[in-house]
Amino acid sequence: MVKAIVGANWGDEGKGKITDICAQRADVVVRFQGGSNAGHTIINEFGKFGLHQLPSGIFQNDTTNIIANGCALNVDKLIEEIEVVRKVTDFKLLVSDRVQLVLPHHIQLDTLEEQRLADKKFGSTKSGIAPFYSDKHAKIGLQLCELLSPHFDIQEKVHMICEKLNLILRAVYKTEGYGSDELLEIIQAQAEKIRPYAADTSLFLRKAIKDGKNILLEGQLGALKDTDHGIYPYVTSSSTLAGFASVGAGIPPYEIRQIIAVTKAYSSAVGEGPFVSEIFDEAADELRKRGGDSGEFGVTTGRPRRVGWFDCVATKYGARIQGATDLALTGLDVLGYLEEIPVCIGYAIDGTMVTDFLDTFSLYRAKPVFEILEGWNSDIRDVRNFGDLPENAKRYVRFIEDNVGVKITMLSNGPKRHEMIEL
Repeated sequence: MVKAIVGANWGDEGKGKITDICAQRADVVVRFQGGSNAGHTIINEFGKFGLHQLPSGIFQNDTTNIIANGCALNVDKLIEEIEVVRKVTDFKLLVSDRVQLVLPHHIQLDTLEEQRLADKKFGSTKSGIAPFYSDKHAKIGLQLCELLSPHFDIQEKVHMICEKLNLILRAVYKTEGYGSDELLEIIQAQAEKIRPYAADTSLFLRKAIKDGKNILLEGQLGALKDTDHGIYPYVTSSSTLAGFASVGAGIPPYEIRQIIAVTKAYSSAVGEGPFVSEIFDEAADELRKRGGDSGEFGVTTGRPRRVGWFDCVATKYGARIQGATDLALTGLDVLGYLEEIPVCIGYAIDGTMVTDFLDTFSLYRAKPVFEILEGWNSDIRDVRNFGDLPENAKRYVRFIEDNVGVKITMLSNGPKRHEMIEL
């Protein structure tokens, strides 16, 4: 069976933990899109890990982990993570020979462009993702198989890359360009580091499906950061949707039988863009401090996340766009300090309340409409059965389920692997 785990919101929903748990029953875990610009936090018997390139099944010895063709591969970051994980456990890793590489100039261009935009910036993590995807679709990116083939004229390709790159660096950003030999040396060194893991992963997955293996497709970020359906232009540069998983992994779309959309019991986001249920000042500081294992701070950047109350409108939209068959609700334990919990059930715009999600610039004019629910004002991290939760906690979960319209089948009430209720 093939299932996908994806985000229903802005990312940072806790997908790493959900994937880590589901990976215990998976034969294969596949990262199908994105790069090192967002991370998944895993807390298990080995410790706490922030994974940016490695799939979240990497701690399961019997699981094959795949970085698929839809990813943006930063080789140096990947090697760093491999070395960390190797210290605590063995693993099986394959990297698609069709994956493309994030190169030093992609990161440089990303950084320079954010500096140029100044107060109009998009909130990039400066990981090179937008320039990488720009080159990929302009057909001047580099696939891993090109670098590993003895028959491919890599010198000619690198020369072509440098011609365009140096025009931009010198004319737009007034900085020095790259020499072809310099860039070629970097690229070839990266290719050798990754050579042992290279494989035709689409062929591997085809055989795994035929053999009836359990396959888990792991997405990065969330529905509202999708290039086409998110809060454009404050989005990432790849598709964050389960619908893209078939393309990004190289499997038929009809093989995906279950889609678990992950959402937090409150809202959080990193980067710019509209965020209707956002809160500020002391209330935000308190929620941010209590969030997760070490507070609401980005796994990749370390910058404070924006936080807000649960947004039924945004989550219902995210679940619909993802095609969710199930919801996984995380961070319920975080809200245990509150006597009352606001939940955003609609948006007030131009004097009218709406319950359907809006385009990006209409969202800037929208004001949240809250319904106040009673809190449970207690620590629930030791609870393992839904029936043992405080009544107000159960009401909160069912309220979200009813408003989003998708069944909640997994409930995380703490950051550790065992702090989980399965419904």
